[in-house]
Amino acid sequence: MCDHSRFSTLSDVILRPYQEQCLLACTEALDSGATRLGVSLPTGSGKTTVFVSLLSRIAAPASNPHASRSLIVVNSIELARQSAEQVGRLFPHWTVEIEQGVKHKASGLADVTVATYQTLRQAERVKKFDPAYLKAIVIDEAHHAAAPSYRRLLANFDTEIKHPDANFQPPALAHKIPILGFSATFSRHDGLALGAVFDRIVYHRDFLEMIKEQWLCDVRFTTVHANINLKNVTVSSHNGDFNPTSLAQVVNTETVNHMVVKAWLDKAGSTRKSTLVFCVNVAHVEALTQTFRGFGVDARYVYSGTPMNERQALIASFKAGQFPVLINCAILTEGADIPNIDCVVVARPTRSRNVLSPGTGKTDCRIIDFVDSASRVSGIVSVPTLFGLDPDAVAVDDETIESLEKRAADAIVLDSTDSIPEPRSVTYKDYDDPFSLVNQGSGAPQIAKMSRHAWVGCGGDVYVLECLGKGYIRIEPAEDENGGRHFKAFYNPAIDGATAAALKIGPFLRSRQILTANDLSDAVRGCDTYAKAKVVFGQMALGYACVPNSMHQFSIYGCRLLRSARWRQAPASPQQKLFVEKRWGKRKLENDPDAEDKAARLDRLTKGEAANIISRLKHGAQARYEKKVKTATRMALKSEKEGLRRAREDVRVGSLQS
Repeated sequence: MCDHSRFSTLSDVILRPYQEQCLLACTEALDSGATRLGVSLPTGSGKTTVFVSLLSRIAAPASNPHASRSLIVVNSIELARQSAEQVGRLFPHWTVEIEQGVKHKASGLADVTVATYQTLRQAERVKKFDPAYLKAIVIDEAHHAAAPSYRRLLANFDTEIKHPDANFQPPALAHKIPILGFSATFSRHDGLALGAVFDRIVYHRDFLEMIKEQWLCDVRFTTVHANINLKNVTVSSHNGDFNPTSLAQVVNTETVNHMVVKAWLDKAGSTRKSTLVFCVNVAHVEALTQTFRGFGVDARYVYSGTPMNERQALIASFKAGQFPVLINCAILTEGADIPNIDCVVVARPTRSRNVLSPGTGKTDCRIIDFVDSASRVSGIVSVPTLFGLDPDAVAVDDETIESLEKRAADAIVLDSTDSIPEPRSVTYKDYDDPFSLVNQGSGAPQIAKMSRHAWVGCGGDVYVLECLGKGYIRIEPAEDENGGRHFKAFYNPAIDGATAAALKIGPFLRSRQILTANDLSDAVRGCDTYAKAKVVFGQMALGYACVPNSMHQFSIYGCRLLRSARWRQAPASPQQKLFVEKRWGKRKLENDPDAEDKAARLDRLTKGEAANIISRLKHGAQARYEKKVKTATRMALKSEKEGLRRAREDVRVGSLQS
């Protein structure tokens, strides 16, 4: 399938060693019978030169010597022109055509046709490329290839690629056509498996490796901490990055835009000649351009709505060094070929490594990266995170790859949890579970150090002390006007059940606030004093006056101010057990290896434990606990999803799973 002898006579181009290694990996894989290959090369590595050279080394199959044509699929007219020009430079004797839109209609007969995938979504445009005459198909920016639109196209040339339409009839093909995918990153954030198109990745080079090996220009890194909050910014399920409209609401502000320009003036304005700026959306592009101009900087912008002729002229002027700052969004992110760039400003938080991997031809290039606090939202990719550093703890200014790698090595801390997978669900064994019998089921072991009384914790820093049928005292957290935290305590008095029934009212009277305290310990001590002085006093407070034995309110809550009251050690009453059992319902026990069944737990329940559980249930402990479990489970799933997304960015040579 591969003709290794023809290459030296077809072109005078001298390939770099890693490019030759890549070509060798591809031809060896093709010779072994593989036909759907992925190659990972960073921006600026000469990716186009590699895949055009690879086409010269692929011969027509012996079974079909007429199959001598090649199709290159790209995703923009800029990349189409760039690829076609490179084909002409490397192999001027080849015929090359472009298939794109209305202006560019190829015959389908050229040696090489470069087509945009958007144009090839039209069935009549695809038909002109007869599979019987194709020796290879190249997919540029191949991380898009798992999308339905690409598979809809590629299924016409390979019967093993599943068409999104179940009714699609695969064509009868004369031979296997190699499908060769090239990309700076083989990762998809929407979870679509690239194995649906490619069998394996045969070659990978990371842009950091390329810089260290001096194939790409050296990079000087600077990060600027921006006080922006990304917590409420939504994330696109399509590409895993922030949604532009949502992100622009927190990034495209006068304050942030001024900070971007001032940082550029300080770090690059006097030393860098050609700066490329990445923005969020069109509104951000326009606003930031005006901010640069307000500081006297000749900044211009380009976006998808810029007319093609104007766009080409603008980029040509920028390449010629006629103005210093070019601002863009979603145009110059993939395959941009502007060698004169010596500074890149990432004026938008991102979750994509690609935004931080520019390829330029300068001696060195400065990257100015604006980062938010990494603790606010997961998945942020910034200069520090590329090296495993915490952006909150590391100041990066005029750093090189070598200096950042040294800092990362110095910061390594062995962590025995590294091999533990993220959980898909969470089972709590802590004291928030209202049915836990730890510490007599109080739910608040820490409060035992503050008081001898039988306080129970109800979750959310809410604590309750039942007062012998005379109501209860409740402590709960509160915030002041300045966001400071303190505690408030309330007494909810109660009357006996018979009186309440006779008056046709509830047993609890209006709540009254009894104190405010700066910390929990002070609140507990004050409430203890209030209980003994105003609510329960004499022998009743000590717990000797009665022994509860039923579900009568006084019996449940009576004689229990002290945790050590003797009645608390007696077996729970049938009514108490029935109440607990009903509320426990079908809940499973904690996932302890020695957990007994529910019936045994209920059977050994004491009056004190039952009273604590009932108090906690009546004061919302179960709802708070279940909310906590639900939140923690959701966070665990989110963490797992983020871990999978980050794992997909870890490109390795080897087989791909479909």
